[in-house]
Amino acid sequence: MCTAPRAFATVAALLLATCASVGRAEDSLARVRDRGTLRWGGDVQGGEPYAFQDPNDGAKLVGFEVEIAAAMAQRLGVHADFVQNDWSNLIPSLERGDFDVILNGLEVTPARRGRVAFSRPYYAFTETLVVRRDDAIRDLAELRGQRVGTLSGSLGFDIVSAAGAEVALYEGVEEPYLDLEHGRVRGVVLDNIIAERYGLNRPTLRAAATVGDGVYAVGVRPADTVLLQAVDAAIVAMQQNGELQAILDRWHLWNDRQQSLTATPTATDVPPPSRFTAAQLALFLRGAAFTVLISTLAMLLAISGGLTLSIARRYGGAWPRAFAGAYVELFRGTPLLLQLYVLYYGLAPVLTLRPLTAAIVGLGMNYAAYEAELYRAGMQAVPPGQTEAALSLGMSRALSFRRILLPQALRIALPGIANDFIALLKDSSLVSVITVIELTKQMTITAVDVRGWLVPGLLCAALYLAMSYPLSRLARRLEQRLSPVPA
Repeated sequence: MCTAPRAFATVAALLLATCASVGRAEDSLARVRDRGTLRWGGDVQGGEPYAFQDPNDGAKLVGFEVEIAAAMAQRLGVHADFVQNDWSNLIPSLERGDFDVILNGLEVTPARRGRVAFSRPYYAFTETLVVRRDDAIRDLAELRGQRVGTLSGSLGFDIVSAAGAEVALYEGVEEPYLDLEHGRVRGVVLDNIIAERYGLNRPTLRAAATVGDGVYAVGVRPADTVLLQAVDAAIVAMQQNGELQAILDRWHLWNDRQQSLTATPTATDVPPPSRFTAAQLALFLRGAAFTVLISTLAMLLAISGGLTLSIARRYGGAWPRAFAGAYVELFRGTPLLLQLYVLYYGLAPVLTLRPLTAAIVGLGMNYAAYEAELYRAGMQAVPPGQTEAALSLGMSRALSFRRILLPQALRIALPGIANDFIALLKDSSLVSVITVIELTKQMTITAVDVRGWLVPGLLCAALYLAMSYPLSRLARRLEQRLSPVPA
């Protein structure tokens, strides 16, 4: 009886949705022009020659992609506006609308085609395997099962994974070559631009092989078709009038490969969307196990270190007190991330630590400063009369400390210790910057694989909650058992 009105409503809804979709596509370019700026996302950490701070003017960005962005924006009738973003998260940030386009060494890969519309390519590169000069390695296949460094989310990651090597993931472009020099990885696979500027300028390293090739292109949201057409037209115009070649020449990047760039992006099939599988769940559980291992060992180091520091501050002489005080202020007053960088990279010439060791030591040293203050506060909370009574009964100072003062101080500090352990579990996510793949890093890798952050993010949160909640319950029970029984 109501079939006709319902059918009419359905058709009208479809028409409205189609018009809205077309409107959004048309609005993408109009929105840029109305605003007067083309916002392009990139990461300054990528360094020279992509986009980096001018050595002579820290407020100014330079680089060949800075010049390409400016030339492209000029052809769109607007100004280029750079938006800083972590390179490995450029695509999620584009999807949520933080900027209009990605222009920062974005490699065209089949997996990315499922999420991003690519422009015509503006640069052709090769993937270069770099090894130590005294290493006889000639091909990536020889490094199966060995640690090989690359950037997270890069084409190099796909190549190294397919070769069966153990992937060591980095956030920056210089760190992998530092690790290669000190023997913490066996090889590094990155774009030839990066290899030539950050790896092959080191006398101890050499290029072993070319293991792949690809192109850089501008990334646009798939719905922004009109903006993509305008970007394509701008790149074609720059190629035809020689402006693109002039930019690449200025940065010493022009070579024969650039002449092979076609008018359209390299054809690659779009793979079907990946699903969250049991194998990925196993990787999550492995990452959680690493998190528990690192956190537990680091907390044991923090507890012993913190107790030593608190005793030194309370009972030590002038020098032990000064050292312990300076240690606490230094490690509480500087970021944990900075401490990890200094421990792993800064001290590498004199002390080369493996990633897992550096993670445990770094977290343990940092949290020892906080534990020291907890124990010191716990000791001060115990009435001095109890120690005096123990001494009057003939106990030595060491025995009274061990049997009277320390147990009560630990009971008082126990809730704070449990809270610190929970915080350490979460802070362990920072060790990914020194190539340790723990739970949070595994979440980001899986999110790229399945092209979505919701399921991996919820699972990651659930695992952290499953690890931290029992700790809080255990601390509460211990606190109740250790509390004095009322008379």
